[in-house]
Amino acid sequence: MEYKTIGILAHVDAGKTTFAEQLLFHTKSISKRGRVDHQDAFLDSHDIEKARGITVFADQAIFDFHDSHYTLIDTPGHVDFSPEMERAIQVMDYAIVVISAVEGVEGHTETVWNLLKKHHIPTFFFINKIDRVGADIQRVIKDIQINLTEDVCPIDKCFVNGQMVESLKEFLAERNESLLDDYLTGRYESNKWFVEIRRMIKNNIVFPLASGSALQDTGITDFLEQLDALTISDYATETSFSGRVYKIRYDESGARTTFIKALSGTLKVRDEIEYVRNDQKISEKITQIRKYSGKKFQVVDKVVAGEVFAVTGLSAVSAGDGLGVLEDKALYEMIPTLKSKVIFDPSLNVKEVLKCFRMLDDEDPSLMVMWEEKFKEIHIHVMGTIQLEVLEQIVHDRFGFKVQFAKPEILYKETIESEVVGYGHFEPLKHYAEVHLRLEPGERQSGVTFESVCHPDDLPFSYQNLIRHHLFEKEHRGILTGSALTDIKVTLLSGRAHMKHTSGGDFREATLRALRQGLEKAKNLLLEPYYDFKIKVDIDQMGRVLSDVQSAHGNFENPVTLGNKAIISGKVPVSTFMDYGTVLASFTQGRGTISLVFGGYYPCHNQNEAIEKIQYDKDADPEYTSSSIFCAKGAGYSVPWDEAEGKMHLLR
Repeated sequence: MEYKTIGILAHVDAGKTTFAEQLLFHTKSISKRGRVDHQDAFLDSHDIEKARGITVFADQAIFDFHDSHYTLIDTPGHVDFSPEMERAIQVMDYAIVVISAVEGVEGHTETVWNLLKKHHIPTFFFINKIDRVGADIQRVIKDIQINLTEDVCPIDKCFVNGQMVESLKEFLAERNESLLDDYLTGRYESNKWFVEIRRMIKNNIVFPLASGSALQDTGITDFLEQLDALTISDYATETSFSGRVYKIRYDESGARTTFIKALSGTLKVRDEIEYVRNDQKISEKITQIRKYSGKKFQVVDKVVAGEVFAVTGLSAVSAGDGLGVLEDKALYEMIPTLKSKVIFDPSLNVKEVLKCFRMLDDEDPSLMVMWEEKFKEIHIHVMGTIQLEVLEQIVHDRFGFKVQFAKPEILYKETIESEVVGYGHFEPLKHYAEVHLRLEPGERQSGVTFESVCHPDDLPFSYQNLIRHHLFEKEHRGILTGSALTDIKVTLLSGRAHMKHTSGGDFREATLRALRQGLEKAKNLLLEPYYDFKIKVDIDQMGRVLSDVQSAHGNFENPVTLGNKAIISGKVPVSTFMDYGTVLASFTQGRGTISLVFGGYYPCHNQNEAIEKIQYDKDADPEYTSSSIFCAKGAGYSVPWDEAEGKMHLLR
């Protein structure tokens, strides 16, 4: 039995969920086909999905076909839920991108494609809705070749009595030297050509394409046969267990369920699983293994490499974590650029509200739920307003109380433009720690990096690792707006401990004071999120778009013209362009297309205005201070940051 995980992805309304229903029906996984508009689709089982007619959660179903066991993952198609889609992508063996035969490649289709390329997921295309008025398969294929990949190969009617037709042979031969030799000499060994096309698909050299109508059940069974024949699975079961967490869910009773893709080995009930949390190895016992299909699950005793399943018993893992011998954590590209405050009735217990949002944060780590102690407020990170509307309903349905959200604001970050050394000293009575850190501007989009040049004779490795831990245990605030620090290299130069008096949090205090003191001396820079945009309009509308991009403080590359269409690409601040899709739809009568993808953080186009609006007081932040604490006559006393350097023990 081969185990294959197949994901279905699409721009919203391309017919993805209806397509999934047909696959499940034809493989006898479900007894009747549901429809999104009838609110009875098997994988859109949540009330929110039924009411809105869109997929919000990445849910799975299982089916068997010939000699393969499939896990099918239906992913959200709306951009506001793309972090959920990206987490699912990382456990897929193959992907099916569904594209409407009428609308063709749309903005979110390109986002999906770029993510699949980034994670090296072999991809099939299915052109759907060929029964609709305005459907044009050849136009959509051309659209794919221009916007996504030239290496798309139609597989409709390309196999006759198990043999490849001439056009497919020619297509493959152009991309494979071994097959080219056979093609030119007239040799055709069926098994070799099938082995090679499967390998070329697996290695993202070619991308099969088929067409049909999911609603009318046209082309589905043929596509399923080709999918099964052209996909392979080669997981190793005779090795140590490893796996990847791809989502966390809580049931009605609050019990935590962890969804995992097994990448090697075997896992049994009562086995211990190891994973890393905060630089520490944790080992926990699996208490139950479940295989889900929709809302229902079957309890099993063991699973093997290639299977997707859920377990109970893991208390602290998060989405993206590696398990067993796989210790790396997955990195995600779909990052929220907005934040919003949670508004709730003052009569509610704030700790209970925060507890509920912590659960939601486990399920969707991109929310980055934050508790602002000073203001007694809960803040979350979000992709857009539709996500906030859905969250309101989720909180009400699951937890029984109502919330609202403040108007989303831009998520800024901060960095430095100059190299400085920060000094921190913490010595109240019977405590002692001193830390010296060099702060340097880092590469753009590099986050915070750390190294140590401190000699272990000056400070033991255990304390050096403690300093590193405190630098990475959470995001740290800059001094301009209190936004998260990024793109900064921190080097531990030196430090000192006391044999008797150094304890628990002393190095945390000294490290944060050194970081903050360095920021006080540095030239600080506010960063804002930018989109990578791609806009396609009629040529006579190109001038309007270019003018709008410039007005929005963006920049663009030389436009590309294709027939009567112009394609404009570039970067633009999220703050000035987040609503441009509505503007574009208006002046192009809905014919223009736009793709907006998070493109990183760059210098803020209106730094002074943003700082003035946020009104952050760096001297009144209860979590941070740039002063140091020294001891004299048996008592600690505070020294301001601009005087502390002269008192540092390691500089005497």
